[in-house]
Amino acid sequence: MESADDSGTSCGADVDSVLSRCRHVRGYKKLNGRLLFLPAALTTIALTLAFALPAAAAPEPAGPGGITDPVLLAVTNALGDGVFSTTDLSSALDPTGATPTQHYGPYASSSTDSGTCGVVDWAQDSFDRHFTVRTSSSGAFTVVEQFKDGNFVTLGAGSEASPGACDTNPLGTVNTGVIGSMHGYFIISNVMTQTSTSPNCDGLNPADSDCSTAIFINTHFTPCYPSSCTVTTFFFDYASGDQGLLFHDWKNASADRGGNGGDIANT
Repeated sequence: MESADDSGTSCGADVDSVLSRCRHVRGYKKLNGRLLFLPAALTTIALTLAFALPAAAAPEPAGPGGITDPVLLAVTNALGDGVFSTTDLSSALDPTGATPTQHYGPYASSSTDSGTCGVVDWAQDSFDRHFTVRTSSSGAFTVVEQFKDGNFVTLGAGSEASPGACDTNPLGTVNTGVIGSMHGYFIISNVMTQTSTSPNCDGLNPADSDCSTAIFINTHFTPCYPSSCTVTTFFFDYASGDQGLLFHDWKNASADRGGNGGDIANT
């Protein structure tokens, strides 16, 4: 997914890359997020760059609050994180039609993944992005971004640091070429005025060649990501069979969804 670490350190030339790689410095994946606390001038630059980011799909550092929408929290807990990542949320979040939701996607995407070490990318992820938009009682929007039908292949030459090497499996390694499946979700809160209902991921570019979290949010709503509207909750699961692995499943999640667990590793 998008590489992003949680530290805010400079991890790449584009925002999605920076957010992805940096988030792992604090134990999350590389995806979105450390630019949230930059000075105003740098935040403006970050928002501008966000429109040029390549799509990445790793988790971002979660902002404060977790899931604050009681309906969304109830549905997430009832379904479980794995099913919530892949189910049709339009009907799940609004079974009676009283609070209509909007669905966008799927948008084919790919991204490198930094794991918990945030130094060298451990895998290349491919997945379909789906966005479900829900209006809250306050009038603000909550956007759920799902990463469906995903797969990954490990990178490097020989043996590299595993995704959990700097957290759940200290000094773990994974061989090059290991393949597996992945899925997950982001919950993005405090999204304000909607400016577009374009069916494209990029409301300004029908080609949809640059789909990312930032692109969707900032071209369908008043630009706010990742400065004032943030990922407050995330969950990702990576699974791989055999291939000489000692650990076959890695969970990368925000604290309110149980935190990280397991690994994809040969040692």
